Amino acid sequence: MTHVADVIEAEKSRDIRTRWLLSLPALLIILAAASGPLLIVVAYSFLTPGPYGDVVWVPSIEGWINVALQQDIFDGSLSMADAHVSIFIRSVVLSLATTLLTLAIGFPTAYFIATRRETTRELWLLLITIPFWTNLLIRTFAILEIIRNEGLINGLLMRFGLISKPIQMLFTDGAILTGMVYVYLPLMVLPLYASMEKIDFRLVEAGYDLYATPFKVLRRIIIPLVKPGIIAGSILVFIPALGAYVTPSILGGGKNLMLGNLIELQFGQGRNWPLGSALSITLMMIVMIALLFYVRNAGGQENRHG
Repeated sequence: MTHVADVIEAEKSRDIRTRWLLSLPALLIILAAASGPLLIVVAYSFLTPGPYGDVVWVPSIEGWINVALQQDIFDGSLSMADAHVSIFIRSVVLSLATTLLTLAIGFPTAYFIATRRETTRELWLLLITIPFWTNLLIRTFAILEIIRNEGLINGLLMRFGLISKPIQMLFTDGAILTGMVYVYLPLMVLPLYASMEKIDFRLVEAGYDLYATPFKVLRRIIIPLVKPGIIAGSILVFIPALGAYVTPSILGGGKNLMLGNLIELQFGQGRNWPLGSALSITLMMIVMIALLFYVRNAGGQENRHG
């Protein structure tokens, strides 16, 4: 009997080794495709910028220093890189504002869909996902046509005599925020709906039966049950908003830069590839911190709910 068990165990081990060997080429390709470009960017961040772009293979930490500091061209003294700091702050603030606004709009939207009859939920979800069928660039230009000086909003306000001249909405932080909320709203609604769909609404009815106010039912019953969806939706919105490039470029007009625009500027007109690489790694580290926050909270939720 022991001999038979040993034979079976050896066969299992051989089968596992065979599967790993057969999967090895694909795993190596995936590993090289995933980590290769990242390693190149990391290496570039520690090199010297070339005079016409590219890099000179001379080790240097100038790129990392210039992420937050700038060197005076006359005396070589270091001071805070105000432009980079302001762009970083703008990126974080706009990303957080986008997350909060999409949550404020997406929460009641997801609740509305989750409380409809099952036969009509798919139709509402289809309406939410329709914007994904259109290219991001086209959606951004659609927002531009609405908020520009000769656009829909200013046209209506002037036609009804509410304003005498167009309101400057384009090329502002507000325009970027509006565009990003529109673009990323479905990424908030769908995770929230996935959590709300699983709610046993008899708990909500029980809360009302116990004379709880609507606000208390929301705070004590609904929000704790959909907290994983809130965290997932917030991460799905915050991460792409932080690295957004197309929307700030079009609606910001090149004056209200975000981190994605700053990185592109260093690889393009700035011709400072080490600084662009260092900024890229900095952005990636921020994203990783956000993901770790999500994993930690999601794991805590699973442990508490068994």
